[in-house]
Amino acid sequence: MDFKEELKHYQKKINKELEKYLRTNNCLEGTLNESMEYSLMAGGKRLRPILVISTYSLFKNDLEECFPYAVAIEMVHNFSLIHDDLPGIDNDDFRHGKLTNHKKFNEATAILAGDGLLNNAYIVISNDLRKMSKINSKELEKKLKVFNEFTLAVDRMIAGEYVDTEYEGREISTEDLQYIHENKTGALLKLCVRMGAILGDANDEELEHLTSYAEKIGLAFQIKDDILSEEGDEKVLGKPVGNDKKLEKCTYVSKYGLEKSKEILENITKEAIEKLESFGDKADFLRGLALYIESRNK
Repeated sequence: MDFKEELKHYQKKINKELEKYLRTNNCLEGTLNESMEYSLMAGGKRLRPILVISTYSLFKNDLEECFPYAVAIEMVHNFSLIHDDLPGIDNDDFRHGKLTNHKKFNEATAILAGDGLLNNAYIVISNDLRKMSKINSKELEKKLKVFNEFTLAVDRMIAGEYVDTEYEGREISTEDLQYIHENKTGALLKLCVRMGAILGDANDEELEHLTSYAEKIGLAFQIKDDILSEEGDEKVLGKPVGNDKKLEKCTYVSKYGLEKSKEILENITKEAIEKLESFGDKADFLRGLALYIESRNK
């Protein structure tokens, strides 16, 4: 299976798993559930859950064991997108080529749908922990470590989003720009890789290499987003181009220029791939993901 086929395979697997958690029962909050489903199943790359599963598969084959954590991280990611699009933050009308949640429904429903997805993520993980408590205390301890990292990464993502919003229209230092990217985007991507590795019983050295890989692709992802916001194709992206410039956000492009940003992106991608050397052919898909992040057009 080549990289594109394997990527589609993972995406189908994740979509099928996400469908198990949709709330379709007839109830008073039916529109809220519809709003949550609208964003969760709107499409997207499914990069975060794929990182969990593909990292886990370096060590183990029983992928069902990591599915709850892959599902939970995609719920958190979509919570962040709903809130990111709101009028008080980026005020976007389109996401994945469709109306954003607050445009499809209304602002109050969108806020609560985001809240609902965030809380559902914790429900999914807590249900898995409950199951573990009756089976294996060692497994429970491992998953509690993962859960702790999960909560901390969500905290960092929210902090990064706040700082990004607060610094709109202001010149910031290189260190502050890196801080925003490491937290707003990088924290969840690093979490995904670390969750897969810890759940797969990676040793300390393996975890260190994978963490470094994750930090680099996290930064690469945000730099590429900055580049696409400057020169992407709006029809392909499924959302407006130039919003960062309109909001006067400090990005890699505004800080270093377009060509220098592309050069930084290329170098970081190479560094990320180098961190996978010790894993041999088993890490080919993760190498492909790094290149995919660098070359994506949406």
